[in-house]
Amino acid sequence: MSAAMLIDITNDASTEPYPGWQPDHTRALAQFLLQQLRIPAGSELSIAFLDPEPMAELHQQWLDLPGPTDVMSFPMDEMREGAAAAGHLGDVAICPQVAAAQAAEAQHSPRAEVDLLLTHGVLHLLGHDHAEPEEHAVMFAKQAQLLAAWQTNHWYAYGTATPSASLSSASRDTQLEEPEASAAEPRSEEHTSELQ
Repeated sequence: MSAAMLIDITNDASTEPYPGWQPDHTRALAQFLLQQLRIPAGSELSIAFLDPEPMAELHQQWLDLPGPTDVMSFPMDEMREGAAAAGHLGDVAICPQVAAAQAAEAQHSPRAEVDLLLTHGVLHLLGHDHAEPEEHAVMFAKQAQLLAAWQTNHWYAYGTATPSASLSSASRDTQLEEPEASAAEPRSEEHTSELQ
């Protein structure tokens, strides 16, 4: 199933997403997430890494908020977990420079932060949100579960001695809807997550 996912990754940033970044790691995580979330084979996902300036432009254009943000999600086909038919989930845009600053603040690696942001962005593409306490609890539990499963099998990639290293982030995130996809208002707010 995972081999049939169509995942497009572009790095339009002036730097690597994190030191030693390999597109295959990002692709493997994306495939893992889609498989865990029961997304049908043939589904499409686009991931873009952007510098602060273009990220700030998107942030201003879509949410009327100044400055760059860490991650933005642009749903396309309004897919949900366990979707019956393949489709285009949409785009996740990540700003490596913002991610690196957040990683330093949270005292974990930039790789861990980028993985967290990708997971968070994919969940937004599938309709998860955290504007209300109940939504927040569901989304962050799912995010922690997915990251724990991924990290358990890839702990060596994080430079930790055990697979139970903690990932945490205090980052601002954004969910954006394509104009024709939904009438729902895009959101941006602070979030904190803890992965045990």
